[in-house]
Amino acid sequence: MALKYYHAEPLANSLKSMIPLKEKGLAYESIYVDLHKFEQHSDWFVAINPEGQVPVLDHDGTIITHTTVINEYLEDAFPDALPLRPRDPVGAARMRYWNKFVDEHVMNHVSMHGWHRLVGVIARNIDEGTFEELLSHIPLPDQRKKWSTARSGFSEADLQNASDKIDYALAKIEKQLGETAWLAGNDYTLADINFYSHCGMMVERMFPEKDVAANYPRLVEWRERVTTRPAVAEALKAEDRTAPGLRTWSGDR
Repeated sequence: MALKYYHAEPLANSLKSMIPLKEKGLAYESIYVDLHKFEQHSDWFVAINPEGQVPVLDHDGTIITHTTVINEYLEDAFPDALPLRPRDPVGAARMRYWNKFVDEHVMNHVSMHGWHRLVGVIARNIDEGTFEELLSHIPLPDQRKKWSTARSGFSEADLQNASDKIDYALAKIEKQLGETAWLAGNDYTLADINFYSHCGMMVERMFPEKDVAANYPRLVEWRERVTTRPAVAEALKAEDRTAPGLRTWSGDR
């Protein structure tokens, strides 16, 4: 059995599938993909993942992409190594509900603000000719559009809508944590890992005006429980070449 994990900094999607690998105690080869050098769009990486996005799991030559799929695959391929998906159908359904909620109603809204504040700065510092050349190497049309939008700046209306959606998500999570110890019930699952990777670590630094500590105390307590897990602490030590000012967020580019 050989596992290779292609990833960027231990944040967002790259962290989301790194934590399960650590939690399950699986030996894997860590392969860093430098997003700041656009390695995700290079020929060698696109040959591995034609979509040109990290992370990617290679299991004995089988390529698995998209973090929610990767994490479910790890549960299926290694069922005896610390289960992170409930074994009962109801528990599994609850976990998948929260994964879907985070994937569809949290990740993209946090990502938009990250792109606006950080990727936009990078994009605007690239001269037009070089920028167009870089765009030509991005496989996914939506990603090319996202880079172009980041260069010109997201609209205030879109940013406000994203902020409102984040408010809704934080309130929803806070309410759930008043009912259950973890998002999907009484056990720590992939749903907790998903929300933590995309929002738990970054929301206070990205949105200080939301006063998370005062308004969402259960979320803060939950976040501390996740952060102090040995596997999470180990994942957070993974290679990070982000410039100090950019360490609040790193999305898949």
